[in-house]
Amino acid sequence: MIKSMTGFASVDREFETVAIGVTARSVNHRHLDVHVRLPSRVAPLETELRGLVQKWIGRGRLELTVSIRAKSNQPVEVVLNEPLVGAIAEVIGKVEKSGLVSSQLTAGDVLRFPGAVTVQNLEEDQEGRERLSTAVNSDVERALEELDAMRVREGEYLRVDLDARCGKLAELVEQLNRVADKGYSELVAKLEKRVADICQDAHADESVVAQEIVRFAAKSDVSEEVTRLRGHVDHWRTLSDAVEPCGRRLDFLLQEMNREINTLGAKVEGLGASGLIVDAKSELEKMREQVQNVE
Repeated sequence: MIKSMTGFASVDREFETVAIGVTARSVNHRHLDVHVRLPSRVAPLETELRGLVQKWIGRGRLELTVSIRAKSNQPVEVVLNEPLVGAIAEVIGKVEKSGLVSSQLTAGDVLRFPGAVTVQNLEEDQEGRERLSTAVNSDVERALEELDAMRVREGEYLRVDLDARCGKLAELVEQLNRVADKGYSELVAKLEKRVADICQDAHADESVVAQEIVRFAAKSDVSEEVTRLRGHVDHWRTLSDAVEPCGRRLDFLLQEMNREINTLGAKVEGLGASGLIVDAKSELEKMREQVQNVE
């Protein structure tokens, strides 16, 4: 399936006491690269949410952000992470003794350290935390589903463009094949003249004549390259119609196509052959650029 790697989705939902917001943004990447940002209240969900991402996305860089906002004035408890703050103070004391800095650790400094202070909702019991986790999980699933739908829609536009370019490339290959056939007759004429010149020598070695024939024939034969290119075009269409992501395989297939086109460029003779090769390589490059957006 041709599916884009770029997309964006946002889900917002309000409950009696909290409002949950989820955003999912994906861009191109060679592999699956997931970045999750969660409030501390639902931090234990990270592993589960990463599993959800892998269910919907096979390749790309995804940024998943969850926000939770309290809607009412509920009693909270501010908890100080004393071991962490103590360790920080000890390090700062050592730095001060070394003479590198002279400032003291302030309350503002402590608040800026991640994890030094946490805020807990006193009214949120185990059941409440489970309900919150379930809601976050559900909203993330919805956001990923919407993101996937957008990536599919974008992929349809990519498919139209890539199909058109693949069709043009296939036609260029057939034109090159016709040019090669025409050039073959010209090579035959050259071959006949070359053989005649060799045979004028009474001491001509028949093996030399045979070698000349084989060399010219090998140079003019493009049947293998044309056959492989036709196969690559058919394989391209098969991959595009399949259900699973195909971006990496399409990229590899383009490399194989480019290799065959280069070989054709070295073999094909005749009027217009070089122009056709340039056009074919140009189409391949445009296809390669587009495939960088395919999952």
